[in-house]
Amino acid sequence: MPPWLSVTLLVLLGAGLLVGMARGWRRLTRGTGEVPAPPAVPGEDALGGERTAAFEATYVSTTRAGDWLDRVGTHGLGVRAAATVQVRDAGVVVRRRGAPDVFVPRAALRAVGTSGGMAGKVVGGEGLVVLTWVPSPEDDPRGLDTGLRLRHAPEADELRAATHGLIGTAPAPAGEEESS
Repeated sequence: MPPWLSVTLLVLLGAGLLVGMARGWRRLTRGTGEVPAPPAVPGEDALGGERTAAFEATYVSTTRAGDWLDRVGTHGLGVRAAATVQVRDAGVVVRRRGAPDVFVPRAALRAVGTSGGMAGKVVGGEGLVVLTWVPSPEDDPRGLDTGLRLRHAPEADELRAATHGLIGTAPAPAGEEESS
């Protein structure tokens, strides 16, 4: 095969892949358009006291609650990014690099658990911390699951315990974790 033909085929294949990816992202954002935008992160004074340090994590994705493959693509919620996560008196703050920050208000939190994976990441075991929250009950009573992969396992336990304290529930005993 002549080199010009090989290069032409590779360029066409690459262009086809890029078009397919763009179509997929458009379909993802169009299919989840009814999800309300998460609230903006309030100012430092409105966040209240710190319940945890800011932990390094990977924001994996946000999905519809209970369906770990139904990724939400609107409002930047489907973008995987390096992040820091911190529990404050007002809620959970996820500050992402290269994507909009995510704030889960205390009143919106419903549960916290662990999972072995969700859209965008499968880690096995129970390596993801999953926050279940309802941004607007009248718009989507089912709610959302937001997955975070913390860099260090003890920090994941601390994040879960602080979030349980925030919503007024007791953490499940070891081995009987709530899975989202």
